[in-house]
Amino acid sequence: MAEKRDYYEVLGVERGTDKKDIKKAYRKLAMKYHPDVNDEPEAADKFKEISEAYAVLSDEEKRNTYDQFGHAGMGGYSNEDIFRNVNFDDIFRGFGFDFGDIFDMFGFGGGQRRSRAERGADVYYDLSITLEDAAFGLEKDIEVSHKKVCPACEGSKAEPGTNTRQCERCGGTGQVQHVNQTPFGQFVNIRPCSQCRGEGVIIENPCHECRGTGIVREKSTIHIKVPPGVEDGSRLRVPGEGDTGKRGGPPGDLYVLINVKLHKLFERHGSDLVYEMPISFVQASLGDEIDVPTLGEEIVSLKIPHGTQPGTSFRIKGKGMPHLRWNGKGNLYVKAKVIVPKNLSPKQKELLKEFADISGKEIYTEDKGFFDKVKDAIKH
Repeated sequence: MAEKRDYYEVLGVERGTDKKDIKKAYRKLAMKYHPDVNDEPEAADKFKEISEAYAVLSDEEKRNTYDQFGHAGMGGYSNEDIFRNVNFDDIFRGFGFDFGDIFDMFGFGGGQRRSRAERGADVYYDLSITLEDAAFGLEKDIEVSHKKVCPACEGSKAEPGTNTRQCERCGGTGQVQHVNQTPFGQFVNIRPCSQCRGEGVIIENPCHECRGTGIVREKSTIHIKVPPGVEDGSRLRVPGEGDTGKRGGPPGDLYVLINVKLHKLFERHGSDLVYEMPISFVQASLGDEIDVPTLGEEIVSLKIPHGTQPGTSFRIKGKGMPHLRWNGKGNLYVKAKVIVPKNLSPKQKELLKEFADISGKEIYTEDKGFFDKVKDAIKH
């Protein structure tokens, strides 16, 4: 089997070329090698090659994967995945090309060209959880509104018990051909049939439940598991629980968007927690052993050394948040917040003045008036 050429080489562009120039290069080559305008034997293979290259390099996620791992990184994508988000009709709108040929070349065109299956839309659900939920994990039933196949007609769109008939205009293919004569030759443009709207059948009695759409919106109860260590803004993917696909296409996915509420005691920094511990001036000066709360019901003991300054942090190892991708936990950092008393008794004031005298430091007392304080400030 021949080795695949580099996608950048296929399109004749340099690595780092922006998306606009990649599109321009692809369009130029496609005009040259499209089977409708080039009947050379190798044209179809060439057109297939440049279309595959464009489908990868025009998608940011696939391009990043390709830049890192080359063709080996594309092993996780099927042909349908590669082409899913590429709108070839938009690139060549008005030129009459049938870009269904691209999909047929890769083996998922589906025989007669009836309107192709479409993947259902993804559905998003906002879930607010506590910091405790984020730390210990959570299992919960949520109610999600999404589009599902109509249970009455089972997606046929017709009233149960009634018949449908094949569309005469498209012959049941769901598409009609328009031939355009241009200076470049004859172009065939294939479009969805306007009479049956691409279905291939005429529905004379639409289903009363879904009004002929084949789809209804309903609420489903879905059980989800939030893993320990999840962070604010994370997305939890539940495959297949989005909107149902069209024309037999696969359903979309459900994405649960996690919002972690602020905690009244702890501030989170990644896998670490910060707790601001109020201590008195005496505790900071003389030292003490204090009880510190953790996330949960456990209380741990922490020794505060004498002379602790305001804002000093102490680490308690392994008492933070669980790591989401590996075993173990972060740390809890206890930040000392020295509380200065607002109301002192006469005895407390006397002792503090005595402390200041012993320390050799002059202090202003309430006995001095405003102008006395100003005079003292000028002297110094």
